[in-house]
Amino acid sequence: MNLETTYLGLKLKNPLMPGASPLVDNLDNVRRLEDAGAAAIVMHSLFEEQETQQQVAEFWHIENPAESCPEATSYFPRMADYALGPDRYLEQISKIKKMVEVPVIGSLNGVSLGGWTRHAKLIEQAGADALELNVYYIATDPAENGATVESRTLYILQSVLDSVKIPVAVKLSPYFSALASFTRDIDSLGAAGLVLFNRFYQPDIDIEKLEVSHRLELSNSTELRLRLRWAAILHGRLKASIALSGGVHSTEDIIKSIMCGADAVQVVSSLLKYGPSHIGTLLHGLETWLEDHEYESVRQMCGSMSLRHCPDPSAYERANYLRILQLWKV
Repeated sequence: MNLETTYLGLKLKNPLMPGASPLVDNLDNVRRLEDAGAAAIVMHSLFEEQETQQQVAEFWHIENPAESCPEATSYFPRMADYALGPDRYLEQISKIKKMVEVPVIGSLNGVSLGGWTRHAKLIEQAGADALELNVYYIATDPAENGATVESRTLYILQSVLDSVKIPVAVKLSPYFSALASFTRDIDSLGAAGLVLFNRFYQPDIDIEKLEVSHRLELSNSTELRLRLRWAAILHGRLKASIALSGGVHSTEDIIKSIMCGADAVQVVSSLLKYGPSHIGTLLHGLETWLEDHEYESVRQMCGSMSLRHCPDPSAYERANYLRILQLWKV
């Protein structure tokens, strides 16, 4: 059975990889992921704010040694005070690259243009085979319209593409008003891939403490439906690869993703639940299903349920909305 696929121009032994998560902070976990069959290792995002905070902290320690003593050897903060800060993040990429045979994909979430391009270069220099731009931005300014938000993203992408030679993917949110058009613009600039989608972690309210509370809730398979819809819509319309991220928990989820047009599938929540070895379970299930249904390869199945090839294309459009509403019986 041929499970090979191509993602970001990289030849992968199968379409399954861990998505951005804390698992990569531990080298033993990274080794277990590769042993279980992961086709690539995706780093969690390096946030530009981490670099800014580190620089501010270092400046404060250098310029304000009020309680220092002559014997002090350094006024720099200990790197252990930071959870995989910028320097350690780059060092971790280098370590992972040396210990695994599969591609390593860095991830970056920046704020300023200079931050994006500077860190993109550093991630490339650390040995990453590709880079994922994690566009996690909430437009809260009423004066900022959709066109401005899209233009900023495109400008950042172009600047990063001009700064590095490794392939670049863009991880998007689903909240753009004309996503199909926007992804075409991203594709035209030369992005090697799209990752659908970011999971925006929504704040909650503590009504007793009158505070905004933050709680991490893992995904479930129902979240995959939005990704399936857009993968099916975009498949065959872009040169860029498509990866789905969010809601992939079972072999069935992987099969659906590929049928809708995904070249690769990223898994996070189920690995956090069941551990790195769960990748092997999912891959075994995928291979068994393909054999049982007489497929010779993953590529043969890819896009078979996309908008272009689906027996009922209206299922992805407005007609499906009307039909579902009519199915509800009071």
